[in-house]
Amino acid sequence: MNTFGHRFRFTTFGESHGKALGCIVDGVPAGIKIDEEFIQSEMDRRKPGQNKFATARKEGDVVEILSGVFEGITTGTPISMVIFNENQKSSDYSNVKDLFRPGHADFTYFNKYGTRDYRGGGRSSARETAARVAAGAIAKLLLKELNIDIKSGICEIDGIQASTFDFENVSTSEIFALDKNVEEAQKNAILEAKNSHNSVGGVALINVKNVPIGLGEPLYFKLDSQIANAMMGINAVKAVEIGDGALSSRVKGYENNDQIRKSGFKTNHSGGILGGISNGDDINVKVYFKATPSIFIEQETIDIYDNEVECKLKGRHDPCVAVRGSVVAESMMALVIADMVLLNMSSKMENVKKVYNK
Repeated sequence: MNTFGHRFRFTTFGESHGKALGCIVDGVPAGIKIDEEFIQSEMDRRKPGQNKFATARKEGDVVEILSGVFEGITTGTPISMVIFNENQKSSDYSNVKDLFRPGHADFTYFNKYGTRDYRGGGRSSARETAARVAAGAIAKLLLKELNIDIKSGICEIDGIQASTFDFENVSTSEIFALDKNVEEAQKNAILEAKNSHNSVGGVALINVKNVPIGLGEPLYFKLDSQIANAMMGINAVKAVEIGDGALSSRVKGYENNDQIRKSGFKTNHSGGILGGISNGDDINVKVYFKATPSIFIEQETIDIYDNEVECKLKGRHDPCVAVRGSVVAESMMALVIADMVLLNMSSKMENVKKVYNK
């Protein structure tokens, strides 16, 4: 499936080495001011080739809006956007045309469909996430109208954990580090892996502030379940924690419960979600990215003819996909929250009356 969301939904198209990528965003209310500079700034945060900690592939990732916007304002009709690829090097993948790269989707795509686009992984490539960031920028413009703020940053690289979460530091960090005290060590870990032709994994923290109470549609469209769905759909993500996550299984109930006073919750172990519904507190989510599977160390594999062969990769790859992946996770969070905001409008009859009884 290539579509995500219910009321606020988007569909992406395109491949890593195709002519273009893009998306169609549907369900966007009319009357939202579209800031094209903001949309491009979101794309620039994710785009490749910006520093030594990312892939060397150079892409401008310039977004062109084709429909759904008139004189800078959304019309209520589908918004279509396209991003043309500019720097493909398909020849880098000629030697893996008939073999399965370890850690990639090559093996499963081929066995499921009987064919695959071997040029950078085709549709399974993280290149597709550029379209998700474009869609997420539209969602953020909607959420801005409601003062809902979403930020992300890197809290762990190669096991080196942040002890403080400073989102101000993220804006000036080449690796979007949340803790300047461990940033240099995290950078060194990335470069050491890169120089030894290897890769490292990392963890992104996504924070949402000013969330209204009531977002989430139990039982089968809970806010936390859709957040997990969105995050697990991102390339290389292997785990998601909401609030205290796994720690919740290792403490007693009294320690894990968020006690309530008139002023609000005393703690936020739940990550802002109870019973699948937002409780008005900050939503906190950690997203765990595996080490980039594209490495330049010789590995054992098989080819499409079931022969055992050696895999020697070429090309340009991120030594730590978590860094740029954090921007994608932030965008997916915006898309989930925007969808839930629109769905929640019909949860009470009084809300419906506000629209129709004038």
